[in-house]
Formats: sequence, structure tokens, C-alpha cells
Amino acid sequence: MYGGVPFRGDIDHCVALICGLLVAIGSHPAGPVRVGRTSPVILEMSWPGRPAGGRGGDVMAAAGLITVPSNFPVGETIDRLAEAATHAGLTIFARVDHAQGAAAVGLALRPTQLLLFGQARGGTPLMQEQQTAGIDLPLKALAWTDGSGQTWLSYNDPEWIASRHGLGEASAGAVQAMRGALAQLASAAASG
Repeated sequence: MYGGVPFRGDIDHCVALICGLLVAIGSHPAGPVRVGRTSPVILEMSWPGRPAGGRGGDVMAAAGLITVPSNFPVGETIDRLAEAATHAGLTIFARVDHAQGAAAVGLALRPTQLLLFGQARGGTPLMQEQQTAGIDLPLKALAWTDGSGQTWLSYNDPEWIASRHGLGEASAGAVQAMRGALAQLASAAASG
């Protein structure tokens, strides 16, 4: 039950219910809406005239994006994530500094860095079931700073990846292992 309204347990229905309630009341004084799960999920709600809690401007987070606060600056968060991933036996494929790229063409962007990482043993079962899952692999995480100076770490929920590509039982174990590993890596990177 949420505010006396029954809902199914799946996240998509819960998000739709919460969005509908927020739109119906026209605002949410507490800012971000937190939905309890194994990993914290912060859904940024906005609509014309009401930016998303000051976190990133007038945007709404995409379904399937898990975002956790980090106690460290962007660069250190990504360093910590890379170290934790390497320690876990994952390969670091690339690190992209979006703010540096923006500065190179004369544009301003708050600190924003992306890390691509993974392991064939983890991702291949998803692609064996549906090769299009490869568009979301290797895994990636984005560390970014909002307008108030708070650093965040965002990554795609592997369950969302599975849903997006219509994956089933053949890769369910790999998806759950990925989900647990990402939660542990994010925790090590963001809260240490």
C-alpha cells in the first residue's frame, strides 16, 4: 500500500503510481522519491516549472537507472570504482571524462566521468540469449556532480537490461549476479 492505494510489487508499476500521485498533487516537498530495493534508487521527478530537486535541472531519470550518492569527488569515485572492479577480476575498458571533452570545445560541464568495465563470463550469457544485449555491455557507471556540489554514481540496473532485451531464464542467474556485483562495486566506490 502507498498512501492507502494498493499496487503490484513490480518497479515499473510502482514508479508509474508514484509519478501519477506526484503529478496529481503538483509537487513533492521532499524532493527525490526513494523506492526501497536491494540498492537505493533515486527517481528524480520534474515537470515544467518544477526542476528535479536541484539535481541536474529539468530532467526525469530514465527507468532502470540506479543512482547512489557518493561521499567522494567525481574523479575519486571513478578511481575507487575502477580499483574495486579490477580487484573483483573485471576488465576496465575505458574511462571517459565528459567535462574534459566539453572544455576542449569551449563548453562548460560539471564534473562527469564514465567508466566502462566488465568480464566476458558475466556478459556473454546475456548475449547468448539475445545478442542485442551487447548494446548495453560492457557495463558502465557514470559519476557526476549536481548543481549543489553533491556527487552521484549512476548505472543501469541489470534487471532493466534484461527486460529491455526480453531476456528470460537462460540468463537470469547472470543478471542477478551482475546486479549484486554492481551494488557491491557502487557501495565500495561511493561510500567506502
